[in-house]
Amino acid sequence: MLVAVTGFGSVWRQRLASEARESDRFEPAVYYNTTGIMVKSGVCQRLQICGYARFDAIGGFDPNHPSKMIDRVFECAEPSVWMGCNKLLFRRLVGRPICAERFLVIAKSELNGHFAVGADGWKSADTWLLSFSEGGGNQELMLLMGVRSWISSDLGRFVLRPSELRPWSARLVLSARE
Repeated sequence: MLVAVTGFGSVWRQRLASEARESDRFEPAVYYNTTGIMVKSGVCQRLQICGYARFDAIGGFDPNHPSKMIDRVFECAEPSVWMGCNKLLFRRLVGRPICAERFLVIAKSELNGHFAVGADGWKSADTWLLSFSEGGGNQELMLLMGVRSWISSDLGRFVLRPSELRPWSARLVLSARE
């Protein structure tokens, strides 16, 4: 599956590259991205739905410049659930601009309004909620969406619209009910 990144969640974790372990094999660095919200002490996870996007350093992800990964397309595994958490593995960066099948999207209550996550009709059927953090009236959602998929908040319906000139790029746009 080809997935374009439109943004990242607020929380990053890493497992650094290790030398040979018991299995006598090298394990490359891995970076995990998930949702979080601002609290007095900084950004913290307040997971209501556990999930993460996993990026392998050997797959072309540059942890020193994550902003350069925005609007880039990755070859990904199918989304899955492991040990009670949703996960999406970003295997490798596609070398050239190409149309994506799905998009990794971040929605935040301060930009998109409050979401009634879990209520009937709050998202389109083809939208997968990967991770959800909430606390103190703040929310952050990490979603896997297709073109023209949508999510609804107290502000209205936000539809994922691709760029006409750059189809590997898409943004949530506030729209009338469709």
